[in-house]
Amino acid sequence: MFNSSRLVHVLYLFLLGATCVLGFAPFYLYPLSLLSIATLCWVWWQCDTPKQAALAGFFYGLGLFCTGIYWIYISLHDFGHMPMWMAALATLLLCAILALFPALVGWLSLKTAKAQSSQLLIAVPVWWALADWTRSWIFTGFPWLSMGYSQVPASPLAGYLPILGVYGVSLITVALACAAAYCFSSLPAPAKLKRHLIYGMLMLILVGYALKQMQWTQAQSAPIKVTLLQGNIAQDLKWSPDMVERTLVHYLRLAEASDAQLIVMPETALPMLSSALPDEFKARIKALAQKNNGAVLAGVIEYQQGQYFNSMLNMAGTGSEVYRKSHLVPFGEFIPFKAVFAWIYRDWLNMPLSDLSRGTIQPQPMAIAGQKVAINICYEDVFGEEIIRQLPAASLLVNVSNDAWYGRSIAAYQHLQFSQARAMETGRTILRATNTGATAMIDRRGQVLAQAPHFSVSSLQVMAQGYSGSTPYVRFANKPVLLLCFLGLLAIFVPNFLARRAKTK
Repeated sequence: MFNSSRLVHVLYLFLLGATCVLGFAPFYLYPLSLLSIATLCWVWWQCDTPKQAALAGFFYGLGLFCTGIYWIYISLHDFGHMPMWMAALATLLLCAILALFPALVGWLSLKTAKAQSSQLLIAVPVWWALADWTRSWIFTGFPWLSMGYSQVPASPLAGYLPILGVYGVSLITVALACAAAYCFSSLPAPAKLKRHLIYGMLMLILVGYALKQMQWTQAQSAPIKVTLLQGNIAQDLKWSPDMVERTLVHYLRLAEASDAQLIVMPETALPMLSSALPDEFKARIKALAQKNNGAVLAGVIEYQQGQYFNSMLNMAGTGSEVYRKSHLVPFGEFIPFKAVFAWIYRDWLNMPLSDLSRGTIQPQPMAIAGQKVAINICYEDVFGEEIIRQLPAASLLVNVSNDAWYGRSIAAYQHLQFSQARAMETGRTILRATNTGATAMIDRRGQVLAQAPHFSVSSLQVMAQGYSGSTPYVRFANKPVLLLCFLGLLAIFVPNFLARRAKTK
């Protein structure tokens, strides 16, 4: 395949990967992701060796990630003040590392299944799902653009989220695309097999649609009034000493204009240590919460026993009601391998709060206005298996974030889509309070019911319904999809093993 016109093939695969991004937010054109993956599967069927498949997967992945997470450059250069060439190189390097995962999928698929055979119908989706899952934990995890998210929330395949989670939807999405590529290609295959595959594809879609109609959780008590604050503080001014007092006054005014039982400020909304907050500010916030018979949650940095934490405080409480972020961003909130990488921060990168400590991995929901509120901070809501740690006890989920680091890019919209997936996985309402967007309320079906305009000062007032009960995903996490992948690999390895054994006799 790569013997002639290599550059054309590389460009074709790169653009094919870039097309897949259109299935993700803010575009939500989920059929295009299916079509993109189906075309890649067809390319893999034409490959003669695992090496060819790996190269095809790599250039596809490069297109996917260079197009989908280009905003890393904005964070490093525009706000981290890293030199342009170094920020571009670091972003490209990250994209190349992530592109190794679809490359590995191609290599493993042709290595474990017979080339141009129906075994690829099992191998490709299984290895892809395992690759997406592996990206969620290796090197602390970066599961951005996992294929299952491309189907959230409108696709019928999103109906599998409450059962199998996002990696299960990755498995089903790629299986559907792979089957379509096989059925509508010119590959020699029995008509009966193709007919059964078409029936199978229709069944997957119909079952997914039926699952979307199911109600996995039940309403708990009456809805509560909530105000989600979006301060719209420019990232390059946020930590300026001149802005501290103005920021406190800004959020105080926004909060005091609300009569909601729950008022939520964004991640690190108050740009100072919690211990340094003025007594008058704390007293007025506490009085407001008492008047509203509720609570005010505020993002702030805590300093405890020589450690700094990215925290959310219940300002109406006694000081003990606090959530501390446990899943920190590598190179953003902590420095991995300090002895090796500390020089980058010292000489090339200007990022505040780049060496924080982790909070507990087993937090408890806060009791607020008759609801149990589970909090997560920033990209913690990309990790579904971590969100369910506070379930089924929690009735409401709250995510606070500051995606101003990525400017006017698609990052905040992608982050919102991840929250939509978490809502469907857990059967819970999700409330998002952010600095510049996307501040929103998402219902348990993954629909955005209310959203503040991006890059505006907003107080989004909503009525939030709490829910009780558990979805299968809350009970079993990723175990069912991993079991399906294991069974899929057995379906490949066992026949191949028996065939090789028969030849040796």
